[in-house]
Amino acid sequence: MQTRELSLKNKIIYIVVVCVITLMIWLGNEGKSPIVYKGAELQYSVGVIDSEYSLVIRDTVARSGVIANTMQYVMNRGTYTVSLKYRAESKDSALELWEQDRKIAGWTIDPSKTEMTADFTLSKDAKELQFKINYCGMNELAVKELKLSPHTMFYSDTYFFMILFLAGSMLLWWYLQKDGKRLNGQQVVDYGIILGTALLATSPMMQTYLYNGDDLCYHLARLEGLKDGILDGQIPVNILPEGLSGNGYLNAMYPYLFLYIGAFLRICRVSLALSYKVLIFLANLSSAACAYVAVKSMCRSRRSVILAVVLYTLMPYRFTNIFSRGDLGETLALIFWPLIIAGLYHVLMGDRKRWYYLVIGCSGVLQSHILSAVFAAVICGVTALVWCVRIVKEKRYLEIGKALGMTLLLNLWYLVPFLYYYFGDDLSTEVLRWSGYFEQSINPSNLTQSISLYNKQYFSLGLALLGCVGIGVIRLLCERQEKRSDMDSYLLYLLVAGCVLTYMITGYFPSLRLLEIKLFEKIVTMIQFPWRFLGPASACFMFVGAIGLSESQILKPYRNLIFTLLIGLNLLVIISVPTDNSHMPYESAEAEASKGHESKLVANIGLFYPHEWRINGVSDDRVVSNVIASDLYSMTIHNFEKKGTKAAVVYTATEDDCFIELPIQGYLGYRAYDENGERLKIERGGGARIRIETIGDGVKHTVYVRYGRIPAFMAATLVSALTIAAIGWQLWRKRRNLKKQHRPGNPVGACTVQEVPHS
Repeated sequence: MQTRELSLKNKIIYIVVVCVITLMIWLGNEGKSPIVYKGAELQYSVGVIDSEYSLVIRDTVARSGVIANTMQYVMNRGTYTVSLKYRAESKDSALELWEQDRKIAGWTIDPSKTEMTADFTLSKDAKELQFKINYCGMNELAVKELKLSPHTMFYSDTYFFMILFLAGSMLLWWYLQKDGKRLNGQQVVDYGIILGTALLATSPMMQTYLYNGDDLCYHLARLEGLKDGILDGQIPVNILPEGLSGNGYLNAMYPYLFLYIGAFLRICRVSLALSYKVLIFLANLSSAACAYVAVKSMCRSRRSVILAVVLYTLMPYRFTNIFSRGDLGETLALIFWPLIIAGLYHVLMGDRKRWYYLVIGCSGVLQSHILSAVFAAVICGVTALVWCVRIVKEKRYLEIGKALGMTLLLNLWYLVPFLYYYFGDDLSTEVLRWSGYFEQSINPSNLTQSISLYNKQYFSLGLALLGCVGIGVIRLLCERQEKRSDMDSYLLYLLVAGCVLTYMITGYFPSLRLLEIKLFEKIVTMIQFPWRFLGPASACFMFVGAIGLSESQILKPYRNLIFTLLIGLNLLVIISVPTDNSHMPYESAEAEASKGHESKLVANIGLFYPHEWRINGVSDDRVVSNVIASDLYSMTIHNFEKKGTKAAVVYTATEDDCFIELPIQGYLGYRAYDENGERLKIERGGGARIRIETIGDGVKHTVYVRYGRIPAFMAATLVSALTIAAIGWQLWRKRRNLKKQHRPGNPVGACTVQEVPHS
């Protein structure tokens, strides 16, 4: 094949364009720009705003203490400078720095000056950094401007975009210079559609703000905590060490494999908001790619494959999860539903060699969302029962066994800690059952609408997927067939399954009556929301519509029209996502706190650690940040240090039968040692804190506490790692053999004849 070489002129133009764009990205860097608050922009409870936009407080308010504050910031460790412009008449007011409801620094406001500047250093990343104005209660205090400047930078978002752009440019350069086989025109178009659809699905999030979904604050806390766990040396990360004001929060109960991507971005000082947006974009891109691969493996029609990409990536329920619910777990799980459906088809009646589709799909769902994994397991089990005769007759249970065994081995590293804590620890789980299922049912009329973020309880299939139902009815029920093909039988099964799941979402499903059955009540209260079935139902309808359109003889003359109509209807989902009313990033040149920094540092959302998966009895009011001694008269705490899941406390006790309680949740897996390396017994004290009995000999003793390496966890991780290594070795070996077959002198189809000796 002849190689298309770039001319010298084109090479020069390409390099110049890349350099110019890189320079423009670098010039737009705001990571070093200060955060500036006018007095009027602070959050204040008392005071008035004068003509210079200053916040003025006088003693007539009859109040002292904290009267104004900034937003709360997720701030990287490092050194910063804070400056305050003011006018004061008394000397007892102060500017204070707080982190997770703890004052960590303070500076007195000098009435003889009009500006104050101070440097401070954060030894570790802050979760809720906030400045507060403490008013003394006497005379006048006017806050003109508060400015926070980094000595290096707040975040490295600009450099991330520069590296991403340069990497893409180098990849394109390599492709243009590449010898040998290239992508054909259809592949370029298909991959462009996949990328374009993913960008279109992410476009509402390209605004300055993150949409404050219901669960967004929790997933941001997981992302930030995962970063802390990696820096703590935990691989895998079972404990979020800085969660709950440093008391630690259990991470093993919610899948987190794909969050490692965002966590590593955070380690590289990319802002928390951009790290989350990158995850969403990758979820959109992966959803489009999985729909493409899955439908292409079952259908030869290119039109159907492209339709599946757009229908699935832009379906309303995905947008509801991303922008309204902020449910990152279900968003990630939805990536893999097409692979599960395609994998079931191939295992039951298609190309049985593609059983690995089922492994990838089930493993992906399990590593994204536990409830979705349960749904997948139930659907796989029911599907296997429907075709059980065929499975036995054609011995397809071998592929099913391979898929089940491989899925188990690959995910053992996560399943073992999950089951260990779920059944072995005293965790709070009753809060998971707060929903009664019935009251969350959906009005069937809503199933025809596009997404609306103004109503949090707004869930829909959308007109495009309902059109797929119509295509399925025409193809599978209205067209006469002498003998139903395997594909049509499977599509009919998907159509029925999707309709049943949709019926269970609506209020017509007798869930209220069924709640009287204890077993049903136990199951559905764990599910909480019936609308969770919209995900698998939408995936089923997507297959029915995309493949049914190519197979239907009645619709054959109208395929292009229907294709265009369904694509257009799905684009309504993007149009219906509301945009920010303000199209400018800043109100003025100095008001850089208005949107830019606040959105990237997630000041308008915050972090949240829910009550589920805490140890029973641990409420927010029982969380402490200091060591508690049982007897203040006979005990002295000399020093306490905590870094990640490791802590050390030095004490002296003069009486026996005393104890200390460390501000760490006593999850299973923590171990304690004395200064001689001897193992100490850990008990659970008030608020489920780690309690250690002290030695009352009047001598200084040191207690070391750390989260230990649990042998069962390590063994499970090793098994999964060896399984991945074995798969990689097999793929490499297969690729090497294919290369040998295609070498000159060893033509494809040639065989080696071995001489058999005569007996």
